[in-house]
Amino acid sequence: MHRLNHTPNADPRVGLVLVGFGDPRRLQAIARRLGWTGRVLSDPTRTLYTRLGIGRAPWWRVYNLGTLRTYWRAARSGTPIATKTDEDTRQLGGDAILADGRIIRIWRPRSPDDRPPAAEVLAEASRVFYA
Repeated sequence: MHRLNHTPNADPRVGLVLVGFGDPRRLQAIARRLGWTGRVLSDPTRTLYTRLGIGRAPWWRVYNLGTLRTYWRAARSGTPIATKTDEDTRQLGGDAILADGRIIRIWRPRSPDDRPPAAEVLAEASRVFYA
């Protein structure tokens, strides 16, 4: 699993925001566990997801080989794996660069394991804003 910490080569002028659709307390707990230092927002009605065109995946994309491999690696490393959740496990995430309410660049994954590395998103943001 990817940790969402700022990397040493990250541009300090680029701000990061974690947006989830779950309970704000749960999102804060996840952010603490990941070492996230940026802002955390909850979007329970998924308004931002809808505006960014980030939908839900069919079950065969959610539980594909790549996702199952991620769970297998976590289990081998001793990382606890949640077996029951009230979250929508088919809701996809996404990554976007926004400025003044406009989408500059967006990554819309087809499955949970189809996300760009955080360093790639940060590098693109630095390139777009400061090149």
